[in-house]
Amino acid sequence: MAHWFHRNPLKATAPVPFNLYGVASSTAASKICGDLRTSRARLLELLTDSSCNAEMMKNASDSYFSLLQGFIVSLDGGTQDNKLRFIQNFKWTDTLQGNVPSAQQDAVFELISMAFNVALWYTKFASRLAGKEDITEDEAKEVHRSMKIAAGIFKHLKENHIPKLLTPVEKGKDLDARVIDAYIVQCQAEGQEVTIARAIELKHNPGLIAALAYETANFYQNVDHTLSSLDPVYIAKWRKYIQLKICFYMAYSYCYHGQTLLTSDKCGEAIRSLQEAEKLYTKAEVLCKEYGETKGPGTTAKPSGHMFFRKLGTLVKNTLAKCERENGFIYFQKVPKEAPQLELKANYGLVEPVPYELPVLNPQWTPETLSGFDLTKRPKEDDNTKPKKEEEVKPMKEPDRKS
Repeated sequence: MAHWFHRNPLKATAPVPFNLYGVASSTAASKICGDLRTSRARLLELLTDSSCNAEMMKNASDSYFSLLQGFIVSLDGGTQDNKLRFIQNFKWTDTLQGNVPSAQQDAVFELISMAFNVALWYTKFASRLAGKEDITEDEAKEVHRSMKIAAGIFKHLKENHIPKLLTPVEKGKDLDARVIDAYIVQCQAEGQEVTIARAIELKHNPGLIAALAYETANFYQNVDHTLSSLDPVYIAKWRKYIQLKICFYMAYSYCYHGQTLLTSDKCGEAIRSLQEAEKLYTKAEVLCKEYGETKGPGTTAKPSGHMFFRKLGTLVKNTLAKCERENGFIYFQKVPKEAPQLELKANYGLVEPVPYELPVLNPQWTPETLSGFDLTKRPKEDDNTKPKKEEEVKPMKEPDRKS
């Protein structure tokens, strides 16, 4: 399978048993702890299960988040923090900066980290579908929908939950606004790639295809600009992928813009537009090779081996030859030295994130259930006890990654 999209690894986490011995002093409280442990383990299992589909993921994530919110939201509608918010410690690694975990004793940190992984799952699910050469219309719609859902989750975390963390966000790591923004806009760009492929397949107006490709290249340009301020040690490979996509979609835009110019009898300008497309496509091929040779986290996409990539090269070559042929027989127009300035605006097909909402609080949570957690019975920390050995956080065993 020729991977079309670059994907960074999932965040890894230490097991959380939710063993609140003594604190969970009622049967209802103990049951919730057991359900939290089970639903968390199930969700983590599905994140690396290649047979998992979108419905399974939604059900599993809703199940866990509906329970976890009982550690976060105020059950009486007040503004004070839930008394359970800071009772359990959580450890998570970073998608970019390796397997050294960050730990926070905060249920909001757990909610953000797990939801981040769920968003990444949607992008990986979309990537697996998009990597097929014979993708069906329904599968293409699923890719499109998954990218919009992922963008919506990232956006929701950035706007609603990350600001609530008491521990400052670590610069250059997953919860840094720049990293989150890069993920959001990349999801939008990749969603639009599906729209472009569909528009080409249905032979839509070349002007619309050129505009969509131009807008998509601009999305990738925004991602590249955002990543440029991060440590290149961690984002060099990711950024190289983004740069090859900029060149590829600018080539697409110039190619279809050239077709539009030709239909308007501007053959000289059409030739220059196609020459620019040819130059950008060649540069994209070089960047594909450089991307494959660049070290860094994540799966290595192989866009140059994908039919969608190869078709553009053929299309540019054939369209340019047609324009040159017609200019020699019919138009005899001078070819401009400068490539045309693209100022294209797509009125259709632009991707916006699907607004994400957390599930409603699990009905097991009531004021009576909450009262079954007695914080006065928390074990006291003994200053003379030896510190526990750091528990290793192993990387997630993902189906699309070589371990």
